[in-house]
Amino acid sequence: MSSTVPSDVVVVGGGVAGLTAATFTARHGLDTLVVDSGESILRRNAHLENFPGFPAGINPRQLLDLLGEQADGAGAERLTATVTAVETTEDGFHVETDDDDRFHTTYVVAATKNEVGYLDGVDGVGVVDRGKTFVDTDDRGRTGVDGLYAAGRLAEKPHQAVVCAGHGAEVAVTLLEDDDRPFYHDWVATEGYFTDRGRDLPPGCEEVDEPERRERERASLETMRERFDDAHPDDQVTHPSLRED
Repeated sequence: MSSTVPSDVVVVGGGVAGLTAATFTARHGLDTLVVDSGESILRRNAHLENFPGFPAGINPRQLLDLLGEQADGAGAERLTATVTAVETTEDGFHVETDDDDRFHTTYVVAATKNEVGYLDGVDGVGVVDRGKTFVDTDDRGRTGVDGLYAAGRLAEKPHQAVVCAGHGAEVAVTLLEDDDRPFYHDWVATEGYFTDRGRDLPPGCEEVDEPERRERERASLETMRERFDDAHPDDQVTHPSLRED
């Protein structure tokens, strides 16, 4: 087995909940790794409706790609692999993958859809079986094990992409609060909005001048034009039972 790699946060699952959680923890300065098997159920969706900001809908694989880019930009690392085991240690967790990768982390965010087998080695995890398996959490995504959280469908959130994305963000903010990090605003303000009123910048905030604001807007528009200039190249994914051998 390869040597153990340290991390602050390991997110298990690269769907909307996992990638959103990783964006928040990474942007706030925690070393964050997303381990993604590439099997997000969203890839089976033919066209995603009802996601805010896309009045005509969006290709779900495109949305996952954009969320991945956003997590990358925040500083998260991503690994394509399947987590096979999570084990508790004196100061966190060991996470193992099917490629014999091994990571030591302070926090784990479980964000797989209904897969819980990799948590069998963690005492204190409540598993709920309602035809599909879920992890029992409080209303902020905390499990019965300190440092272990569940986000999205695994935490019994409704089968809606926007709800799971929002829950991923809420779980990440909860993790940051539990880590005694300052309150996380995630707000970019105009130059002087806080400081010209004699206030310090709140954690997670920054002030930008007009040239910087215009440059960020330009980069945003350019990115979106590039991503939506052509149809997404990935083929439609169907249910496993309908796939041909």
